[in-house]
Order: sequence, then C-alpha cells, then structure tokens
Amino acid sequence: MIDRLRQTFGAAADPQRAAPMRAYMREQFPFLGIPSPARAALSRPLLRGPFSEADLRETARACWALPEREYQYFACDLLRRHAKALTPASMPLLRELVTTKPWWDTVDVLAAHVAGPMVRAHPGLVSTMDEWTREGTDHWLVRTAILHQLRYRESLDFARLSDYCRRWAAEPDFFIRKAIGWALREHAKTDPAAVRGFVAAHPDLSPLSVREALKNLGPAAGPPAPQ
Repeated sequence: MIDRLRQTFGAAADPQRAAPMRAYMREQFPFLGIPSPARAALSRPLLRGPFSEADLRETARACWALPEREYQYFACDLLRRHAKALTPASMPLLRELVTTKPWWDTVDVLAAHVAGPMVRAHPGLVSTMDEWTREGTDHWLVRTAILHQLRYRESLDFARLSDYCRRWAAEPDFFIRKAIGWALREHAKTDPAAVRGFVAAHPDLSPLSVREALKNLGPAAGPPAPQ
C-alpha cells in the first residue's frame, strides 16, 4: 500500500504548487504540491479496501512517518472512510496521530470523522474524551474532544459539550477558543436557544468563541416594542 501510494503521489508532485501550500501551513510541513481534488482522485482506488483494523493502524502510522503532508491527509481519509472498523483498541493510535505533527488540517478531520464515529459506536470511549479535556492535557487533544460531537446533531450530549466549553472558556489558545465557538455554532443549528443561553450564562467566554458561536444566529427575541 505505501509503495503504491508513494508511486502514485510522487508521480503527481508539483514543486511549484508545493511552495505556497507549505507557506499556507506556516512552513511547518513539506508538501508534494498535489491539490485536494487531484489528491482525492488519486486516493480513491487506494481507499477501497477491505482493510483489517491492524492494516488501518499500520498504514496510518506509515503515512505519518513520511515527511510530505499529503501522506497524512491520505491517512486521515483512510481512517475516515473505514471508521466503522475501528474499535477501542485504536484509541492509542488516534492519540498518537493527534499529538504528532499536529495542526488543524489533520486534527479536525480526526476529531469529527474518526473520534466522533468511534465514540458513537463505542460509548465507553466518551471517558477518553473526558480525560482529554482535563487540565494540563495537550491542547490538540482538548480540541479533538471539544469537536468530536461536531456531526452528532440531535444526538449531541449538550451537557458534556457545555462542561468542556466551560472548563476551557478562559483558555487563551486560539485553537481552543475557535473549537469552542465552532462546536457551539454547529449545535446552534439544532438547538439555538441552548447555545444562546450558554453564551449568556458564561461571560468568561472569549470574544472569538462568542462570535463563532452566534455567527449564524439572528438577534435574540426581546420584549415587544412599545406602541
């Protein structure tokens, strides 16, 4: 798999595109220079499987060991597509991927499309999300836990999300503040009143979190205007 992947991606590399892609990610990762649509097309035949859980873990780790960022994107796509095959035995892998070469581009996919389905399929794993939001935890793990319910809609546990957001409301880290606002904004599509109430009750939320949380909500209804 890795040999095929390297041959496929290597043949499509474009150094001229790689430079601005690297710059966009603040020079943190080298890139092959493959645009997202082209990468998706090249990846499609390699993602089909079938794969055992051990295959998925081994391939993801091998992709993470390669320098160019497109290989980590492939690993995220692979785990996202086959998330149903992942059991609690793969949580150490998830933690490893979130905390190694971390940035929003991989962490957000792993949070919403890998951690989220895993916790939904294996509810006992929610204790791991709770653990990842404790004080002193790696901030990328905190962001993952805050965002893991991003696609849950009506089944979202708002009490748990509220606890996470309340616990980290005063955190100055941009990515935590953004995650809080994003998670609340997404839940506002299902329960706007709950999100309005939470924001109103927590003045310690950062302006960024508040702005993100209320972005798609109109002004709250007030008392009738005097006649």
